[in-house]
Amino acid sequence: MIEIRPFIPGDRESWEPLWQGYLTFYKASLPAEVTNATWKRLNNPAEPMHGLAAVLGGKIVGIVHYLYHRSTWTTADYCYLQDLFTADQARGRGVGRALIEAVYERAQADGAARVYWLTHETNKDAQALYEKVASRTGFIQYRKVF
Repeated sequence: MIEIRPFIPGDRESWEPLWQGYLTFYKASLPAEVTNATWKRLNNPAEPMHGLAAVLGGKIVGIVHYLYHRSTWTTADYCYLQDLFTADQARGRGVGRALIEAVYERAQADGAARVYWLTHETNKDAQALYEKVASRTGFIQYRKVF
């Protein structure tokens, strides 16, 4: 049975290895101050950023981060599912799907018009799940980093 719940401040020790695993998967690294700020935001009710933990056997084995933002296309907010990661030993057990569906439930309850996310074109394992739980939009992302 997968339990999905919001993060609590005491989850930092379990969250951070999964966060670092996510960054490693995408060949990224961030300064400690960004990780610290992210954790604080995820635990601050005044922030539009939220996080959920997937718990199996009393251990956090998956994480998801999501945030709300305005849109020019609707009066309701959009929900951006920014980060999703499952520990190796929990893959193929429905953890990713459970986290996505939990975001769907919260976004709908909060009045969001949609949930959306990005993944890298090479992340075929994740895409196999995403094709089952959402529709591909066909949009291509462009970016300028400062």
